Formats: sequence, C-alpha cells, structure tokens
Amino acid sequence: MSTSKRKVIVYIAASLDGFIAKKDDTIDFLSVVEKENEDYGYYGFVETVDTVIMGRKTYEKVLSFPVDFPHKERDCFVLSQSKKGKDNNVTFYDGNVKDLVDELKKKEGKNIFVDGGAGAVHALREQNLIDEYVISIIPVLLGNGIRLFKDLDHQQTLELVESQSFDTGLVQVKYRVK
Repeated sequence: MSTSKRKVIVYIAASLDGFIAKKDDTIDFLSVVEKENEDYGYYGFVETVDTVIMGRKTYEKVLSFPVDFPHKERDCFVLSQSKKGKDNNVTFYDGNVKDLVDELKKKEGKNIFVDGGAGAVHALREQNLIDEYVISIIPVLLGNGIRLFKDLDHQQTLELVESQSFDTGLVQVKYRVK
C-alpha cells in the first residue's frame, strides 16, 4: 500500500450552463474573463502538480495554441484509443485509466492534474478516481456545446472546500469528493 498522498484534481473552466467548449470545439468564450495579470490561481495550482492526464482532443487543442506545450516539465498522459506510444510531449495511454491512476498514486510525487476534456473527466469519474474538482465558472450561457459532465448511473456527493469570486464575474469553486 502506498503512503503517497497524491490527489487527482480536475482543474477546468466551464460556462455557467456547464459547457467546456462550443459545439465546434472552440473555447473563445473564455476571453470574457481575460484580465491583465489575472490567472485565477492557475500558476499556483500547476506548481502543486507533476503529472497531467488529458484526453486526445484536449491535447490537440493545446498543440494548436501559439505557445510552447505548457507541461514540458511534467509527466503527461493522453488518453487515446487511436494514438500509441510517445511524442515529444506525452505518452499516449489506451489502457484502463484506473490502472494508470493506481500506478501513478503508488509513486511519490505531487498531485495529478486532469486538464480535460469531457471524455477524460468522464472516464476518471466513472471509476471514482477524481479526488477534487476546481471549476472556474465563466459568466456566460452557451446553450449547447461539449458538456463538462456526461451522464453517469450513480450519484457522487461533493464537499465544498472553497469558493472565490472575481470582479470579472468568474466564480471558482473547489470541491472534494466525499
């Protein structure tokens, strides 16, 4: 049994009506809360993680940004059934996500960041592998798009750890899974 206290944490932004992207996968709605010198705690958060799990579509979206891959110093796993092996940034993983998380939690280290998307969150949530959620609620109603939470057959109870509101209208909530 591991003595590791590593937590699996979803850190993500969503519209007030629960969408993480529009139907066409764009995330331009996030710009409504852009403010110079405001990162909403992101840089402090990423200092607490040394491993990242994300879905393939999220990985491809990150690669489309006009900046270097942001997790170069971290172990990164991309959940994918279509890609195998490694590239310069990540290891593609097509096995049981519970096996991956169990192996990661056996190792000493910092927390594990789930950087989206909906499919990755669903796969982890379905097997009760998420310890905490940090959700930045963007003050916009999209009406449709890619939902943060897909349907599950069971309820999951959460405990509010912290909430913070910002003058841009963004509200960030942190929940621990009970």
